[in-house]
Amino acid sequence: MVRVGCQWRNLPANFPKWRAVNYYFESWKKDGTLVRMNDQLNKLDRIQSDRYATPSLMCVDSQSVKLSPLIYEDRGIDNNKKVNGRKRQLLVDTGGRIWRVLVHAANNHDGPGGSPLLDDISTFDIRLEKTLGDDAYIGVFAKKAQEKGLIFERASRPESVKGFVPIAKRWVVERTIAWTNFFRRVVKDYEYTIQSSVTWVILANMTIMLQRICPLNE
Repeated sequence: MVRVGCQWRNLPANFPKWRAVNYYFESWKKDGTLVRMNDQLNKLDRIQSDRYATPSLMCVDSQSVKLSPLIYEDRGIDNNKKVNGRKRQLLVDTGGRIWRVLVHAANNHDGPGGSPLLDDISTFDIRLEKTLGDDAYIGVFAKKAQEKGLIFERASRPESVKGFVPIAKRWVVERTIAWTNFFRRVVKDYEYTIQSSVTWVILANMTIMLQRICPLNE
């Protein structure tokens, strides 16, 4: 479903009844099972890449996506990007792995909107020392990072430079956002609840991690 974007009732016949699959999706979404599974897959992929299981540096950025018509919950207009829908806040490591996701109306500012990402970092705060973000995160987000004992570092394009400039380490967030374009379920937001929106992005990351850990050609 996350890859091809089909509806629940259109699951292939080799799957269990769609109501059973949906039951576990809803249950694991609400009790945090899918987030914990995602954390473990991220750790396995890092270890397989000869890195420590948890990151010491995290990058944060946002993505505005269109929201399906007739859904009015948590909807807003991002005037900068001209998008009527929702905004996703992603917290990723330097390998582009998604650790935390937050979804809110697109008209909310990045800094205040993204600060709750730091509420639940107990899984990987053993080594975490620094977060990187652009100018939008200098205020509320940076203050909360400091309260958590983290260093917030501004990473943005020099004012004298025009056009696209890849910024050291922070470009990995943009690459991760590009990866989500390969998953039809998350190219656009079709969910009534923001909790479901978060979960589909997590499932997309889990799919990538599984493909890395257990390649099909092996």
